[in-house]
Amino acid sequence: MRILMAGASGFLGTRLVERLTADGHQVTRLVRRPARTPDERQWNPSAAELDPAAVAEADAVVNLAGAGVGDRRWNDGYKRLIRSSRVDTTTTLAIRIAELPAADRPAVLLNASAVGWYGNTGDRVVYEDAPAGEGFLADVCRVWEAATRPAEDAGARVVRLRTGLPLHRDGGMLKPQLLPFRLGIAGRLGSGRQWLPWISLADWLRVAAFLLERDDVAGPVNAVGPNPVTNAEFTRELARQLHRPAVIPIPAPALRLALGGFAHEALTSARVLPGALTRAGFTYRHQDLPGALRAALTE
Repeated sequence: MRILMAGASGFLGTRLVERLTADGHQVTRLVRRPARTPDERQWNPSAAELDPAAVAEADAVVNLAGAGVGDRRWNDGYKRLIRSSRVDTTTTLAIRIAELPAADRPAVLLNASAVGWYGNTGDRVVYEDAPAGEGFLADVCRVWEAATRPAEDAGARVVRLRTGLPLHRDGGMLKPQLLPFRLGIAGRLGSGRQWLPWISLADWLRVAAFLLERDDVAGPVNAVGPNPVTNAEFTRELARQLHRPAVIPIPAPALRLALGGFAHEALTSARVLPGALTRAGFTYRHQDLPGALRAALTE
């Protein structure tokens, strides 16, 4: 396929470009600066500027763009950036897809979303049919996913990829935890009872490739592993694999002091399961946390 991708320079995007290219697909990256190579096209999503020809050239569009949720302490300005960096890119792509004649329209828009959609679900298991929860990230996910509607209404297959917590030593939730764990100054967050919907990086990449090729899957898809764990369980397993103690819990008030508004999300429990992927027959390489962490630390 000819694939047009936004967010290709991020942690997930860089690796997905590598995976899709290795599979024989042609990937064109959207960039905000002037294009420098034949596989780049310039755009400006904050001003809704995108050459329709760049979209018409594609068989599929992948949108992974968005400011990192955990990259810095939240303030009002950064929260606006988290929202706009997702909604502006999605809106621009969806409208351009919808504006094209049917013969020129990409067949599929694979658009990032997140398990933040569900908010705090406590111990309750949730699948893709659960309504949006409450809180900042749930609100962001609601408008983010709604921005795909023009493409969907025009007849394109739209997949809203509700990603969990991808595990790899080079990024995601795992990278910032490795140093404190290796120093033996880590522990569970808050009560440790909150559920973490993890997925191995290898399986996330396989999910993305799977969904681009399966024309019978559309709508929300939970990109999570089949066996979520609590924060306390995750902490124990990571410490075991690193051969370090993890006995210094971080109480909720200290976390709020350190992280500000993001602390609420870090303490949120989301017991999310992959209903759509299971129904579609997707098979996981890493079914459980020990195997996923082992791969994340060594591969």
